[in-house]
Formats: sequence, structure tokens, C-alpha cells
Amino acid sequence: MVEQEFLKKLTTKTDSKIVLLVMDGLGGLQNETGKTELETANHPNMDELAKKSICGLSDPISPGITPGSGPAHMSIFGYDPLKHEIGRGLLDTLGIDFEFTHDDMAARGNYCTLDEKGIITDRRAGRISTDKNIELCKKLDGMVIDGVKIFARPVKEHRFSIIFRGKGLVDKILDSDPQKEGLKPLDAVATEKSAGFTAEVVNKFIQKAKEILKNDHPANMVLLRGFSKMVKLPKFQEVYQLTPACIALYPMYKGLARLCGMEVINSGDTIETEFQTLKDNFSKYDFFYMHIKQTDSSGEDGDFQRKVKIIEQVDKSLPVLTSLNPDVIIITGDHSTPAVHAGHSWHPVPLLIYSKKCRFDKVQRFSESDCICGGLGRISAKEIMPIALSNAGKLLKYGA
Repeated sequence: MVEQEFLKKLTTKTDSKIVLLVMDGLGGLQNETGKTELETANHPNMDELAKKSICGLSDPISPGITPGSGPAHMSIFGYDPLKHEIGRGLLDTLGIDFEFTHDDMAARGNYCTLDEKGIITDRRAGRISTDKNIELCKKLDGMVIDGVKIFARPVKEHRFSIIFRGKGLVDKILDSDPQKEGLKPLDAVATEKSAGFTAEVVNKFIQKAKEILKNDHPANMVLLRGFSKMVKLPKFQEVYQLTPACIALYPMYKGLARLCGMEVINSGDTIETEFQTLKDNFSKYDFFYMHIKQTDSSGEDGDFQRKVKIIEQVDKSLPVLTSLNPDVIIITGDHSTPAVHAGHSWHPVPLLIYSKKCRFDKVQRFSESDCICGGLGRISAKEIMPIALSNAGKLLKYGA
């Protein structure tokens, strides 16, 4: 696979434009009808685009590996997710415009539901409203534990950020979130001796939070994961010679975009307003990353039909994108979230790359079963950016 340092030597600035549309958790599995969500949905605009594209499947990390959203997006953006490991806490916190300092360490929090035996019955506390989240964060905000100040900031629905501010904090800590219901929350365990003090502070916070929230059913406990201090990434502008923009509704994806050097454009709260934001700003940038969250959340909830409807909703707005006539259009997901699995899975992700210069294949419909026969074959998600850049005329020839 081509590394960014090598690509950096070949990229060149042009007027061509690339739009990357990521439908989070797009990949699915067949239900009792024998079809996936994408195969069930009516999406004539995606299908029409597929006929003029080259299609395939991509592996976010490696075959058989189930990815989180952070590393899966890193791959699509052309970064090595094994080399650039970033905790979810940092991404969420950057996405809510928190002013991060070098003394800060962030964790991604979920409010969850515990039963009387301390067992997790709902990792997302019924997806409580963001307003309720704001109320609960006020109860947790402002603690000082062993000289470490703690900030609690709402993100969206049941998700929040916890920021620990103090000297000498080390982020080598295992999650307290077991990622499964029917289990008890875990202790935050240091994976290196240097993180011992930090782990003690985190565990004291968790116990205090449990006491504070004990009567706030269904959000009567917190789960923490993705501990991270600030990291530095090569910027899109430096590696790809692009002027990139991000259009996303959820803070985590805004945070990752900012870390990669993208400018985040404020959008409304719907899929339709995201596409309108693309149209309104199309002349200002040459790379757009558009993120659709609802495909993933419906898959995580095990709601097959809602995921189908979200795909159809995106398809209805697709003509807004295609009418802008970008040089390259990429449609894919960061990973698979089959509703029958009710969570992320290891299955490869459908991928479509359209350009006026692509050698299109015989795929007639954008779906898992069609893409498996596409001209791209099965590739690593890290290869998407080089292919997109070439189709946009942004890569020079290598060698004489």
C-alpha cells in the first residue's frame, strides 16, 4: 500500500474537486428476506451513478478485523490506523470545540443503565436526549480529584466527553466500558506503570459519578473509553495539496476532520441540510468529506427498516451532489453495521468511485452483492485516497 510520505511527493494542486460521502456503518448482512439493508433499499440515483463508476469492497483495517469509527475513518483518509492510534475521547472533545491543552487527557463517555446488581442493561441509557445529557454533565462537571480538575461536556444524546486536566497524566489506560450488556463496568487499568496515578484518578471519578447519578435512571452510571492526550497528524493540505472541508452532524467526526486539517462547515441537523451545505460551499474548497451518521445508529439499534429508510433518504438528496458535477465522487461506509448484528462487524464495505476518467465496470446496482463483482475488487480502505487523487488528476507520474 502507498504511504502518505510517498504520495506527498506526487500530489499536485489542481482545480478539480472530490466529494467523499461516508454513510457510517453502510455495510450490512442479509436478514430473513435474504437481502441486506442496501440491497433492500430503493436507491435509483446511487444505482445510476454505479453504472458509470468503478465499484468494489474495502476492508477498513484488515480482513476479519472489526473496526471502531475512528480507525476506520483514518483508513479512508489515507492514514495508517495502526500507526496513528487515536483515542475516541480526543476526537469527541475536539468536535465540541473544547480548548484542549497539553495537560489534558480526554475520554469518551456513555451514560448507561445499571440494574440493582450493578449489571449493565443498556450501554446507551435509552439514547437519552441531549438536553438530559446537558443536565447530567452539570452534575459531574468541576470535580477536583488528587489535584486533577475534571470537565464534563455533553456531546450528543447519551455521549459526553470527560477531560482530566493535570500535570503528568498518561493515557495508557484500558476502557471501563466492556462494550457489552449483561456485564459490570470495568475498572480503568493502567497498561504502563507511568499511568498508575492517572488510572487511580479515573477510577475515583467513576465511583463519584456512580454515587451522583444513582437516582437518575436510566442514566445512572458512566462508561469511559478511548483515553487520549493530544496527537499530531500530517495535514491534508501538506500531504494531498487539498483545501478540505467537513460536513458532519456528530462531534466525533468533526473532531477527526479538524485533526486532519479540514475546515468544519456548520450545517443543520438533517441529511437534507448537509447536502444543501455542500451546494452552498462548493466553490470554496476542492475536497469535501460528508458524513451521514444515521445509517450506523439504526444498525446499532438493530433497526433494519430504519437503516433502509435512511439509505433511501440519502439517495433522494444525491442529485444535489451530482448536479454540482464534481470531478470525483466516492460513496462508501467507514465500516459495516448490520442491523441483524446490532453493532459494528468485520464485513467489507461497499465502495463506489465515479469520475470522468475511471474505467467503469459492469456493476448495475450499488449493493454488497454487486460490488463484490466490481472492477476494484476487494481493497484496503487506505487505497481509496490515491485512487481518488489519480481520478481527479492530482497525482504526478512516478519516475522517468
